[in-house]
Amino acid sequence: MIRLSVRQMEYFDALAETLHFGRAAELVGVSQPALSSQIAEMEEKLDCKLFERSRSGIRITEEARQLRPRIERILADIRDVEAIARRGRRPMEGRFRLGMIPTVAPYLLPAVLPLARRSYPDLQLELREAVTGTLVEETLSGRLDAFVAALPIEEPGLVAEPLFEDRFYLAVPRDDPEFHSPPVPPESPALERLMLLEEGHCLRDQALAVCRSVRPLALSSYGATSLTTLLQMVSHGLGLTLIPEIALQTVTAMRDMKVVPFADPQPSRRICLVWRRNGPRPEEYRTIGRLIADAHGLEAASG
Repeated sequence: MIRLSVRQMEYFDALAETLHFGRAAELVGVSQPALSSQIAEMEEKLDCKLFERSRSGIRITEEARQLRPRIERILADIRDVEAIARRGRRPMEGRFRLGMIPTVAPYLLPAVLPLARRSYPDLQLELREAVTGTLVEETLSGRLDAFVAALPIEEPGLVAEPLFEDRFYLAVPRDDPEFHSPPVPPESPALERLMLLEEGHCLRDQALAVCRSVRPLALSSYGATSLTTLLQMVSHGLGLTLIPEIALQTVTAMRDMKVVPFADPQPSRRICLVWRRNGPRPEEYRTIGRLIADAHGLEAASG
């Protein structure tokens, strides 16, 4: 009988996701040689190649592709067993794997983490930053307990609880002549210079929705992977971008840029906490949601 260890399946899952030995090792918190050794042992036990190595990178084999959903289900069941075993403990203690989208994490975590430490010192938050599609997949598979993103979340296997409204503004070059008299109507021709994040970021879709009267083909896309990169480009006069209210403090620290509001009704996004519908910790999910909402309120008040 082939006996794979849970550790090997976790390492396989991480490598199948990242297709990079270094990033996979970082994801599971081990050294790269340790991960490589376990993958090699797993391949030996199964008597098949799971990953093909070449100079151009790592490629998952057809055998591994067929194994992956089964291994994900096994790992999800194991995580549920662990969560059920924790039910006898006090709430809000132990490991909690929380995901956040990149346009929320850098601005919300500085307030969330200290509040979590003060309020629940026995809670071990493990954080994962990724785009919404990845967070949905990892929560459904049990690799995450919950994640923070923007509505809508159109997945029947998940529950989304709204936390707070996050209004949108425009970040523009400080001396741009087209923005001397805000607020800005969403149909303004100047928005044709809007720069977008790359495909997969929900802020890209939200920008297109806010500026729906502007011809999409005229919007500039540089394939930027972070809002910080776009803001740097704005400060150098390369265009303008949409910025959520939670990120406004970042702009105030940057030269050669200013923030202008949209005309009423101001566009916004609704930030929510999302978890599996049949997840084993429903009360803890809601407690985490309240903590995040409280942290946002404290941050907004201090700003």
